[in-house]
Amino acid sequence: MTQTLADMRRDYTRDGLSEAQAPAEPFSLFKQWFADAVKTEQPPVEPNTMTLATVDAEGRPHCRVLLLKGLDERGFTFFSNYDSAKGEQLAARPYAAMTFFWPSLERQVRIEGRVERVTAAESDAYFQVRPLGSRLGAWASPQSRVIKDRAELESLLAQVEKRFLDQAPHCPPHWGGYRLLAERVEFWQGRSSRLHDRLDYRLHRDGWSRERLAP
Repeated sequence: MTQTLADMRRDYTRDGLSEAQAPAEPFSLFKQWFADAVKTEQPPVEPNTMTLATVDAEGRPHCRVLLLKGLDERGFTFFSNYDSAKGEQLAARPYAAMTFFWPSLERQVRIEGRVERVTAAESDAYFQVRPLGSRLGAWASPQSRVIKDRAELESLLAQVEKRFLDQAPHCPPHWGGYRLLAERVEFWQGRSSRLHDRLDYRLHRDGWSRERLAP
């Protein structure tokens, strides 16, 4: 290594985040930041990429990278196999955290809250706009389960392709969407000398509160 881990650092100088720039609730600011990321981030970065953290029945945390596929006043939506490891974790403990990081903008957003399944109609509507290969893969892959080798997965896919040779694959009963109902949203804007701006929104019975956190 030509550079040690201790020496790896970047100074953030692009922008700031003040209370005057922030609305009373977090969704409009997230939509603005997301729109900025869509215009600014370049491949291979996908603006809707997020890290999703869940906890299993024993209290052990698990993280993985997913894609956000829906956002409205109800919450943040993603899709997966309900029988996967994450599906089992969410069934046992229906709470999760998301983190978005947009390096070009030097911004991060953290979201925490309860998770619920979306309706079957919502899952089917999104499933039908996925590429054919992704739809077949949802039927073929026993996600998170141990398989012998790549050949086993390809064999499962071949069986599915044969099954749906003359018809469009419908949404599997074991596959669908989840919606994270935000209870806390933190916006982080990188600043020089690690004195970052952090605005923290929390949901209460009478609406959202907003506070500044020390970096």
